[in-house]
Amino acid sequence: MGISHYIKDIGRGKEGARSLTREQAADLLGQVLDGAVSDLEVGGFCLAMRIKGETPEEMAGFLDAVHARLLRLPDAGHPTVVLPSYNGARKLPVLTPLLGLLLARRGASVLVHGTATEDKRVPAEAVFAELGIAPSLHLAALPAGELVFVPTEVHLASLKRLLDVRRAVGLRNPAHSLVKLMNPCAGRAFIVGSYTHPEYATSMADTWTLTGAHALLLRGTEGEPVADARRTPRMEVFHDGHRTEVQAVQDGPLAHLPSLPSTDAVQTAAYIRAVLEGSQPVPTPIALQVEHILQELQHHESAAHAIAV
Repeated sequence: MGISHYIKDIGRGKEGARSLTREQAADLLGQVLDGAVSDLEVGGFCLAMRIKGETPEEMAGFLDAVHARLLRLPDAGHPTVVLPSYNGARKLPVLTPLLGLLLARRGASVLVHGTATEDKRVPAEAVFAELGIAPSLHLAALPAGELVFVPTEVHLASLKRLLDVRRAVGLRNPAHSLVKLMNPCAGRAFIVGSYTHPEYATSMADTWTLTGAHALLLRGTEGEPVADARRTPRMEVFHDGHRTEVQAVQDGPLAHLPSLPSTDAVQTAAYIRAVLEGSQPVPTPIALQVEHILQELQHHESAAHAIAV
């Protein structure tokens, strides 16, 4: 059928554009992901949405399309922590691998999914490689206490291609938000979402409220889902869409700033090893984030057990 009629609605400029219903948004993105439209239409869609901005209903519809096509991590019978890693390191080291490994060491199952979206940044995948953790190209049930890194294209190759449109047009598109909101697990998941600008915090929160997500939201380190090691951010938890603050934002930096490495993958990996071995302390904001996530997993398990009984 094509998506030109949708582009006509969303492409009338910031003031004249009309928003799509959830069902229309799902149909539009479904056609894009299925490769049923031309490259020109894909570019038109991406640019139009960038100018208009997405409503929560549109994002929910886009998520419906993604979830209907994802190859998901099989259910292992317990919740999985999901860490979307797409921004990488620009000025600060990417410590998403540290967050994931700290959680796994405490018994959590951790799925990190992602891909490099900017050539000038150091992706988490490069740090994982230095830590001896290779990308997983096959999805299998994840035991408690284990971490896996899965490239985006393993879950959905067409979603990776949509992310790569940024390299051609120079602008982000809805895919860059979707990967931070989606649930790539067949079973229960706790998604750790991050934002860089306040407008994205509002959009993500509204979408998760609408879709009934189980997640944690914070202003991450340069867009990564890990707390800034220098300052504790506000953290909010979503239970079936209900929003609760679990950590207040810290005013000013920490009293004692951690000694962080450069953004280099080798140095970042060495720092992560030192923290895991105990020769370097866990940065306080990240330690707090770990505790909040583990508390939510315990709460989620207790609730699931109560329902089963």
